Amino acid sequence: MIRLLLFVTLLSLPAFASAAEPVDIGSRLELFVDDALIDHMSPGCRLDLKRPEPREVVLVTDRPWEGNTCAYYTIFQDGDIYRMYYRGSDWDEHAKKAKHREVACYAESRDGIHWEKPNLGLFEYNGSTDNNIVWDGPGTHNFTPFRDTNPDCPEDQQYKALGVARGGLLAFASADGIHWRLLRDTPVITRGAFDSQNLAFWDADRGEYREYHRTFRDGVRDIQTGTSPDFLNWTDPVFIDTGDAPKEHLYTNAIAPYARAPHILLGFPTRFHPDLNDQVEPTLMVSRNRGHFRRYLDAVIPHTAPEDRSGNRSNYMAWGVLSLPGKPNELSVYGTEAYYTGPDSRLRRFAYRTDGFVSLRADGKTGEAVTVPLTFTGKELVLNLATHEGGHVRVELQDAEGKPLDGFTLEQCQPITGDAIEKTVQWKTTGDVSSLAGKPVRLHLQLKNADVYSYRFR
Repeated sequence: MIRLLLFVTLLSLPAFASAAEPVDIGSRLELFVDDALIDHMSPGCRLDLKRPEPREVVLVTDRPWEGNTCAYYTIFQDGDIYRMYYRGSDWDEHAKKAKHREVACYAESRDGIHWEKPNLGLFEYNGSTDNNIVWDGPGTHNFTPFRDTNPDCPEDQQYKALGVARGGLLAFASADGIHWRLLRDTPVITRGAFDSQNLAFWDADRGEYREYHRTFRDGVRDIQTGTSPDFLNWTDPVFIDTGDAPKEHLYTNAIAPYARAPHILLGFPTRFHPDLNDQVEPTLMVSRNRGHFRRYLDAVIPHTAPEDRSGNRSNYMAWGVLSLPGKPNELSVYGTEAYYTGPDSRLRRFAYRTDGFVSLRADGKTGEAVTVPLTFTGKELVLNLATHEGGHVRVELQDAEGKPLDGFTLEQCQPITGDAIEKTVQWKTTGDVSSLAGKPVRLHLQLKNADVYSYRFR
């Protein structure tokens, strides 16, 4: 009966014209954040964008050198601690001017939830160095650091940053993430409009530094990217490509390699609505080649999320996706609130399921999806999935032409139910797929009332 239903379902799917060149995924994690490895899906199956769940407020910008327009948060894990950098600034809504100069601030945490603002003693504010100001000089408007994981990085440049000054983006370096210096007196990136969070990172998957910054294209805020072998000499920037996504103002971009699958870039570009009281809302986009992005149009943190997010620029996403201690099945992101409305602004944590940005989903009607031909290494197939009432997932392994492989058919697959970050697929006689390692195979997934987020062979 199952095979008959499958036959009827697949009648509506395109036939394989010819087996494509297989994609070697080895034992790496693959996410259903796009359709890059999907050959076709039935009408009952779709890619479903998820939203993170709101959690607690983790930071209030209540110090005299902070204020209601603190912004451009950067957060990353560094060994046993988490580091946070952000702009300290305050705006007088009545006088329409800044209350004090902009400074770069620092906080740190052991759990990503409880943050301390250490007294660094580095820069004077109102006659005292008893503050958490980590940089006070050119570039404080959007000082954006990262931990440099380049294996050839000099010891005194283990941390790097970009920040805007007259003429473009300046390059900074630090040995400890606290004491910063300019690497060059003049900007290293000069083409763009940089009044946003402009960022860079070491792209280990490509063996180069990559940057993403804001600019304009045809009067619309957009994103450009460039690369560098040394963080100082950058290629001419080019615009990213978002396919047929509509042209919308994109402010911050929050792009970084996904730690569990660094060949995939995740970005959370903030959509800006100049016609709606200058509201902003983070969205999601993903890329495998660093230049072309699939951009989802729904907000991942809507302006209706708690709380104080509906005002002018009051809903930026921080740069950073964190795994926190004691929370193995979730990932944390952070969003701003109460911007301009003051007297302070706030940063709130939001939680995704691990790998839970987008799912391959089917509801009450059974859905089918078949991948392109893949080659892998490993002994078992593991899924990150959740089934719902009456739901299940089955997996069939096929050859490159789409023929089911004996021992690994849908009928032989034990229905998978429940909720697990790592669930091993079992067929009637085995869960060992090592006999197929190195050979082109397709994954054929059958879903009903279920979400599948990712898969890997191991």
